[in-house]
Amino acid sequence: MEVNRWDLVVRVSSRGRCIWPGMRSLGPVVTFFYDRLQQILRKADFDAFAEKLCKPFYSDKGRPSIPPGRYFRMHLVGYFEGIDSEGGIEWRCADSL
Repeated sequence: MEVNRWDLVVRVSSRGRCIWPGMRSLGPVVTFFYDRLQQILRKADFDAFAEKLCKPFYSDKGRPSIPPGRYFRMHLVGYFEGIDSEGGIEWRCADSL
């Protein structure tokens, strides 16, 4: 993965080369949207709600999991940006958010 001077992120995988715009090139509209979404979810205490709802499905054994609130936020990013794979969602969130 490389970031060039035009703020394009280039990722090479077994399926070929993918080019994604970085957050800086998308401008303040995208960051405003995610900032506002974060405010709404925090005000609604979404993390506590998701934690309570998912608690029966989490195990104490094995590797620690992603907190449910963050996991659902990541899937919202995937939905809003049209990313249909969990690997792509993980990469996008790690890269820009």
